[in-house]
Amino acid sequence: MAIFIYNSLTKKKEEFAPIAGPRVNIYTCGVTVYDESHIGHARSLYIFDLIRRYLKYRGYKVNFVRNITDIDDKIIKRANELKTGWKELVAKYINSYYEDLKLLGIEKGDSEPRATENIPDMVEYIRKLIEKGYAYESAGDVYFSVRKFSSYGQLSGQSIDQMQKGVRIEPNEAKRDPLDFALWKSSKEGEPSWPSPWGEGRPGWHIECSVMSQKFLKTETLDIHAGGRDLVFPHHENETAQAESATGKPFAKYWIHHGLLTINAQKMAKSLGNFITIKDFGARYKDMDLLKLFFLSAHYSHPVDYTDEKIEEAKQALARIAILSGKLDGMRVGAGSPGRGENKEVSDIRNEFIASMDDDFNTPQALACCFELVNLANKNIENREFALQAGDALRELLDILGLGVRAAARSDSGIDKDVEAKIAARNNARAARDFALADKIRKELDQMGVILEDTKDGKTTWRRKL
Repeated sequence: MAIFIYNSLTKKKEEFAPIAGPRVNIYTCGVTVYDESHIGHARSLYIFDLIRRYLKYRGYKVNFVRNITDIDDKIIKRANELKTGWKELVAKYINSYYEDLKLLGIEKGDSEPRATENIPDMVEYIRKLIEKGYAYESAGDVYFSVRKFSSYGQLSGQSIDQMQKGVRIEPNEAKRDPLDFALWKSSKEGEPSWPSPWGEGRPGWHIECSVMSQKFLKTETLDIHAGGRDLVFPHHENETAQAESATGKPFAKYWIHHGLLTINAQKMAKSLGNFITIKDFGARYKDMDLLKLFFLSAHYSHPVDYTDEKIEEAKQALARIAILSGKLDGMRVGAGSPGRGENKEVSDIRNEFIASMDDDFNTPQALACCFELVNLANKNIENREFALQAGDALRELLDILGLGVRAAARSDSGIDKDVEAKIAARNNARAARDFALADKIRKELDQMGVILEDTKDGKTTWRRKL
């Protein structure tokens, strides 16, 4: 079966056909390290990691590059505000970023290049653009001449006239045209700087991605360039203009953009008090799979609104998986693996999952397939072989989605004598038909955070509330 991807460049869904057969080169815009990463960053990090995981599952060899912007106006401004060195600020938040990746259970990219480590390559790239007539030096700055690139606006779908209405020129800029953008910025006093043919300065934001994507993927045309929808213009539009002017070749075959995240229908902002960092979420909920389930419930390309109620819904969904996992773990103890030859119902659901993911990574439908397996296993829990086959398939699909499979915990030690004693007393009450006492004991256990499950064969199992 073929994979189909919605291409932001062509504005339509297309069959995925990588340039070099089974090899796939993916570049995604990473974080700018001037503050803690928030749950909006988490969506981007998770969604593109999921796409990488799924393409690997489908047999592709994926080279995945995600950059780190470690020099930028925001970094300089924040360092000045905190009265600290920009290098110290960057080091702090790069470490924090990698802590967040670990917390989310997301692997690093095959390369995660930093802008400051690739400035000589950027200088050379800018020099080439000047030689080709696409860029010009002005008072120590270098600008890209937008009108020289005839395809400018192809990604964002805007005309030059539309763009010009929303652009204003700063008093200190020496652009020839208001639409032109900086490739190299001359340094102000006290700012970090690097040598160049145009004087001391630093690269513009857009040039770093054009340079590092091609350098670390070792290609002039990427298979996939990914990022948030807010980056389409001007960042990705400018990347494309730079790269295609330099090489004369298409910059990326497919563009994938994820929708943006809001908090209770508002844009996330510290001033609104709704700024949720990845670490904030982890500290509150302890389980990052809840955040992942929330992301999976919406198609990656759609906007998504974060609410406490939606996380509670994710918690209930995760509990269903955990309860089933506990049952299946108990069935596996002291017994062999399920027999050969998977049940057709299990195979059909797996195929439905693959078809959903093949259709532009439709995670809501794929997630629904996972819960079909949960229902199927529970429905056939008395049939050990069937239930374990469904459970094994569920584990496989959840792994593709980057979700863990954890059984609902009984207790820290695995044995709780007080709980077991109360369960024994309840069983005795039931045997004596003293249902009022049995119900009273069940309520006491519920207040202790214990959930009972009575099986068909008369046994009682228990677990802690999640």
